[in-house]
Amino acid sequence: MGRPGRLARAAARHPAITIAVWAAIIGGIVTVALAGVGGQGLFSRLDSGWTWAEGESTHADELLSGGDDQSSTLLVHGVDTADPELTGLTAALAAELAELPEVTVVDPLALPRLPDGTPPPQAARLFADDGDGFLLPATVAAVDGSVDDTTVDEVDARLTDAAERIRDRFPGAVAEVGSTALLVDSIVSLSENDLQRGETVALPIALLVMLVVFGGFLAAGLPLVGAIVSITGGLGALFGFTYLMDINTTVVNVVTAVGLGLSIDYGLLIVSRFREEAHAHVPADRLSAIVRAADTAGRTVLYSGTVFAIASLGLLLFPLPIVQAIGLGALSVTVISILSALTLLPALLAVLGAPLLRPGLLTRIPGVGALLRRFGDVAPEEGLFSRLTRRVQRHPALVTLACAAALVLLAAPVLQLRLANTSVDSLPATSQQYGFQSALRAHFPAAADQRVVLVTETEADAESWAEQVARLPHVVSVAAPEQAGEAWQAAVRVAHRTGADVVAAIRADRPGFPHWVTGADARTVDFAATLAAGAPWAALVIALGTIVLLFLMTGSLVVPIKALLASALSLGASLGVLVWGFQDGNFAGFMRFDPDDVLGVDVLVVLLTLVFGFGLAMDYEMFILSRITEQVERGVPDAEAIARGLQRSGRIITSAALIIIVVFAGFATGDLMVIKQLGTALAVAVFLDATIVRCLLVPAFMTWQRRIMWWAPAPLKRLHARFALRD
Repeated sequence: MGRPGRLARAAARHPAITIAVWAAIIGGIVTVALAGVGGQGLFSRLDSGWTWAEGESTHADELLSGGDDQSSTLLVHGVDTADPELTGLTAALAAELAELPEVTVVDPLALPRLPDGTPPPQAARLFADDGDGFLLPATVAAVDGSVDDTTVDEVDARLTDAAERIRDRFPGAVAEVGSTALLVDSIVSLSENDLQRGETVALPIALLVMLVVFGGFLAAGLPLVGAIVSITGGLGALFGFTYLMDINTTVVNVVTAVGLGLSIDYGLLIVSRFREEAHAHVPADRLSAIVRAADTAGRTVLYSGTVFAIASLGLLLFPLPIVQAIGLGALSVTVISILSALTLLPALLAVLGAPLLRPGLLTRIPGVGALLRRFGDVAPEEGLFSRLTRRVQRHPALVTLACAAALVLLAAPVLQLRLANTSVDSLPATSQQYGFQSALRAHFPAAADQRVVLVTETEADAESWAEQVARLPHVVSVAAPEQAGEAWQAAVRVAHRTGADVVAAIRADRPGFPHWVTGADARTVDFAATLAAGAPWAALVIALGTIVLLFLMTGSLVVPIKALLASALSLGASLGVLVWGFQDGNFAGFMRFDPDDVLGVDVLVVLLTLVFGFGLAMDYEMFILSRITEQVERGVPDAEAIARGLQRSGRIITSAALIIIVVFAGFATGDLMVIKQLGTALAVAVFLDATIVRCLLVPAFMTWQRRIMWWAPAPLKRLHARFALRD
C-alpha cells in the first residue's frame, strides 16, 4: 500500500472527523476571507491596478508624475464653456475642493483667455478639441509617500455630485468623473460579476455532464463538493497573500477557473476508480475499494497535481508581482485540490459508498438508463476508444504526421501575433468608467493615455528628438514638447496597432542625451520583454520537472519528450486560434466586443495559456500513461496496452475535458477582456488536447515508435528500478 492509499484509509476510517475538519476550515475561510466578518474581505483588499515591469517606461512615468499624488477629473462635454451658470458652478466646486487638505484644483474655465478667445497653451489639454468641453482635475498630494484615502474618496464624491448637477442643468451634456479609485472599484465589480457568471454557467453544465457519466446525483455531486472546497480554499489562500503582496482582481478569476477544473478532474478520476474497483471485487469491500482507488487513481492525481504545481512554480521565476501572485494562487489551489481528493473524497466515499455502488435513479428511467450505461464511468473491455485506437494503429505514421500538420496549420496565425495590454486598451462597456474613458479618448486625445511618449530632461532635447522620430514609418505626428513633473514630454501619434513597432524603431536609434520612451505601447513592450527574460528559466524548470516525474513513472526518456512535443503543438494551435479570433476580430460578434478596441492578444494571456494549458494537458497525459503503464507491467504487448489504456481512460478524459471546456467557456462569457481571452484559449487548448492529441496523435505516435517508446540509457534504467514511482 502506497502513501496515497494509507492517507485515504486513515480518512475513510474516521470519516466524521475528516469531514468535520474540512467543514471547519472552509467555514472559517468563508466567514473571514469572503464575508469579511471582523475586517476586510478578499474583494475589498484586491488591487485592479496594472503592475508594470521595472524598466525604461516605468522610470519615465516616475519622472513625469513627479510623485505618488492621486488625481480625479471631472469631464464635461457638449456645453458652452462660456456659459455664466456653468462657470459659476465650476468656480464654487473648485473653492469647495481647495478647502480639503492637500488638494490642488485647476478650474480651466477660470483661466484668463488669450486675446482671440482661445485658452492659454499650457491649459490646452484641459479643453476638448471642438471647444465644447473641459476637464477639471483635482489632485491629492502625497504626504510621506502616501495619500489620504479618505480625502480621495471625498474628492470623488464631490466631483460625482457636480457631474450629476451638470447633467440636470444642461440636458444632453456628458459629465463623467474618472480617477484611479473609481477605476479600481469598477474593475473589482466586473471581476466579481465575471466570477459569478462563470460559475453560474459552468457548475450546472458540469453537473449535467457528471450525471451522464455517473448516472446519479450522488456520485455526480462528489466532484462538485471537491471543487467548491478547492475554490474556497484557494480564495482563502489569496486572502492571506493580500497581506504580503498586492493581488490583482485577475488573479481571483484565474485561480477560481483552475481550481474548478482541477478538482473536478480529480474527483471524476477517484470516484470512477472507486466504482471500478468495487465492481471488480464482489462482494465489494468498501474500505478496500477506497484504498485501491487511492493507490491507483489517487497516485495519478498526485503525479498530475505535482506537474501542475511545477508549472505554477515556474511562474514564480518571473520578476513581476502579478505573475508571481497568480503562481502562488494556482499552487495553493492545486495543493488543496490534491489534499481534498486524497482525504475528503475518501471520507465521503466511506459514508456514501454503498448508495454510490447501486444504480442511480436516472438509470431506471426507460431509454435514459441505456444511454447512461453506454456513457458511464466504468468502461467495458472493448468500446469506442479501443476501436478508435486500433484503427489509428493501422497507419500510425500517417496519422501522426496528419495530426501534427493540422496542429501546425492552426498555429500559423501566431506568426502575426501582436502583444497588448487589454486591461488598459479594452475596458468593457459595462464598466462604470467606460463613459469617462471613451469620452476622454474621443474629445480630449491630448489628455488621454498616449500610445508612445518621448521623455527628456530638457525642452531642446525633446524638440530635436521629436524631429527625428517624426520621420519614422507609422508615425503620424509628434506633438510639441511640454513640461510635466521633472521632465519634458512629446506625445507621438502612431497609426492604429503599430505602437510596438514604433517603440522598437525609436529605441533602435538612440539619441546622445538622456532620454526615455513610455506610453501604453512602450509599457506593454517592456512588460513582454521582462516576461521573455524570465521565460527560459521557467521553461527549463517546468520541462525538467516534467521529464523527471514522467521518467520515474514510466522508466522511459522518450515518453516525456513525446509529451512535451505534443503539448507544444496543441498549445501553439490554441494561441493561433486566439490570434485569429481576437486579434483578427473573428470572435467579435458572438463574444460581444469591438474589434477596434482589441489591439492584440494580452501578453499575460499568452504566458498563462502556455503554463496552465501545459499543466492541464499533463493531467490527461498522466491519466492515459498510468493506464498504459499498468498494462505494460502486466506483460501486455505494447500496441494492445495502448489500446486498453485508452479504452480504460478515454471516458474519464473526455468527460473531464468537456467539463473543463465548459468551465473556461463560462469564464469567456465575462466582460473583462483578459479573462475572456484566457478562458477561450484554455478551452481551445483542452479541446485540442483531449481530441486530436490524446485520441489520435498520442496512440499513433506511441504505436509507430513502440520499439523505442520505453527506452532509456542503462544507468537511468537502474535508477528507475530503484526510485520508480509505482502504483
